[in-house]
Order: sequence, then C-alpha cells, then structure tokens
Amino acid sequence: MGHSLCAHQSAKGHGRATTEGGRSDRTGMMGEVIGGAAVAAWTYLVFARGGFWRMSAKAFLSDATATHARVAVVIPARDEAEFIGRSVTSILQQDHPGPLHILVVDDHSADRTSAAAIEAADAAGKRDSLSVITSAPLPAGWTGKLWAVHQGVVRSAELRPQYIWLTDADVVHGQTTLRDLIGKAREGFDLVSLMVKLRCESWAERAFLPAFVFFFFKLYPPAWIADHKRKSAGAAGGCMLVKVEALDSIGGIASIRGELIDDCALARKIKRKGGVWLGLSHESRSLRSYPTWRDVAKMISRTAFTQLKHSTVLLFGTLLGLIVTYLAAPVLLFTGGWAALLGLIAWTLMTAAYLPVGRFYRQPVISALSLPLVAAFYATATAYSAVQYWTGKGGEWKGRVQDPVRG
Repeated sequence: MGHSLCAHQSAKGHGRATTEGGRSDRTGMMGEVIGGAAVAAWTYLVFARGGFWRMSAKAFLSDATATHARVAVVIPARDEAEFIGRSVTSILQQDHPGPLHILVVDDHSADRTSAAAIEAADAAGKRDSLSVITSAPLPAGWTGKLWAVHQGVVRSAELRPQYIWLTDADVVHGQTTLRDLIGKAREGFDLVSLMVKLRCESWAERAFLPAFVFFFFKLYPPAWIADHKRKSAGAAGGCMLVKVEALDSIGGIASIRGELIDDCALARKIKRKGGVWLGLSHESRSLRSYPTWRDVAKMISRTAFTQLKHSTVLLFGTLLGLIVTYLAAPVLLFTGGWAALLGLIAWTLMTAAYLPVGRFYRQPVISALSLPLVAAFYATATAYSAVQYWTGKGGEWKGRVQDPVRG
C-alpha cells in the first residue's frame, strides 16, 4: 500500500515536472521568436533604412553662393506674440541680396501677435519689408494653419517671387539659412526643408524630444526623400522653401487644404512632379518650450493617429511593433539562454542607432540606453491620440479641433 502511494505521488510529481518543463520550453521558444524578430527589425533599420540615424554631413545645408532671387516669406501666426518678434528679426537679418518680403498672417490672435511683428520690423529699420494680413474667417474643409498660409501665398503673388519660404512664428533662423536653402534648391529640388533644432532644456525636452527627430527620420529617411527614383516624400513644416512654379503646378496650398500633417502632404504632392530634400539644422531652431512630459505628450498626440490614417488596425499594429522592436529587448535580458542573447544584440543595435541624435542634442552617451522607455512613452501618446480623436478632440491646437471625427 505504501509503495503504491509513493509510486502514485512520484507519478504526479513527474507529471507536474513534465508540464512545467513543457511550459518552460514554450516560454523559451517564444522568447527566442520575439528576440529574433527584434534583431531582424534592427538589422533592417540600421543597415537598410537609408541610414536615417546617421546624421551625416549630407543631412545639413552646405554654404551656397548668394543669389538675387525674389523671395516671399509666409508666416502663419495665432497667439504668437511671445516668439514672432525674434522670428521676424532673424529673417530680416538674412544674408540675402535679393528682394525679400515677409507676410505675417494673423490667424485671429487674442494677443499682440501683429504688433510684435511690426515692432520687430521697425526695430530692424525694415518696416517696408513686412506686411501683416488679418485672416478671413476659416472656411469649411480647411485647417487653420493652411488657410492662413494660403492667404499669405495668394497675397505674395503681387511680389512675383521665385520662391516661397514657409516658416513658423516660433522659429528663428541663422543668418545664412535662406541663402543655403536656395543653393540646395538650385541643385534640382523643388521643395527644400529643414528639421529645425528643437529646444532641449527642460528635463522633459531632454528625455523625449531627441527621439522625435529619430522617429521622424525613421518614417521619412532623408536619403530616400532626396532620391528622385524613390517615392518617399517628407518635409518639416518649421522651415520649407518651395519654388513658386512647383507650388502652382500642384494647385497651390488649396490642394492640401484639409491636411493636418500638412508638411508631408505638400512634399508628397511636390515629389510627384519634382524633387524634395529634407535635412537638419544647427542654426534654425524652435523657441517653443515643453516644460513637462504632458506638454510633450500633447505635441505627439496631436497628429499621431492622423499619421495612422485613423485606422484601429494600424494603431494596434504600430503598438505591437513598438513593443517587439523597442520594449522586448531589455525584458529578454532577464530570460536567459538564446532569448537573452538576442535581446542583447537588439538593444545594442538600437542604442548604436540612437547615439547620433543624442550627440546632436548634446545628451550624455548613457542616455541612448533609455530608448526603450522613451518608445513606451511615445506608444502611450499614440494610443492617447486615438482616444482624443474618438472623443472629438483630434488635432486640438489653440482652441481648435483640426481633426474631427469623420462619418
């Protein structure tokens, strides 16, 4: 009897061990599959995604010979009194010998935006080089920014410009920026844009904003954008120089009137008929501050779900991709075996790819290890973007819902 009981208990124990062993094997196999997927993803991103992460010299403007091209500068501005004076001053100080005129389109500001722009032009002794346009009421089907830009472009026709320089009211430019933009355009590009240097002073900015440039360039590799043989097209709206004839050929700003991600929409339109170039800048920089993580999250969530075309399938696919590509690697380190090795390889590739943008923003080398956590933050902001859209607050900016739910 005792022998039978012992045998029975032994069999039960053996069964449990076998079951637990099977579960362990399946868990280990799953970890290896996820680790293999992460390594494959980073191998592709590092070696086959146009070198988006390198921040090489080709990503920056080179010195160009000054020309006498006629340029109209269009600045849409809504409640930008804090920044627009410095932006206007930087444009009026450009090393550009040709005709240059600024058109500030005041988009129903509740502050001293127009007055601040005029005061800056007066202080520079170039009041005749600035026009302030009061925006007409916003028509249906237009975003506020594009309606303002459209009015500025239409008014600029009186000046017969060869180029339109589109820039934001919170951006200041280096003295040679316009000259060098024109130089790049003359290399065969109809639209030239710069990802201006983002402010990186608060803890939230230092932690999260370098990744914004990293993720943007991952979506829109500059080398692919500049390649006339590829369809990839993208631009950065803070600083864009476009040839007037190219803009006219696509039907002007009206052709993208309802686009929330207007810069990339314009780039796609332009590239169907011409060339597009996207780069980085040390000299042109944003004055906009993001003091807390909430401010950064709002900036990301304003357009993230629009980028996903309001697709729930794409949303969950993106979140799953972020988990496998960015979050799995550090977790797998604690599993042991081949899965841990694969996780280490993926995290190493990830960190190496993130180092250049960290150097560009003068962040400590060790901060590159934080990319998995930063990616988790961006994933959360992306999910929140969908919630904002579903609750009727999509693309909210300065009191306007710019991405309403469409029936």
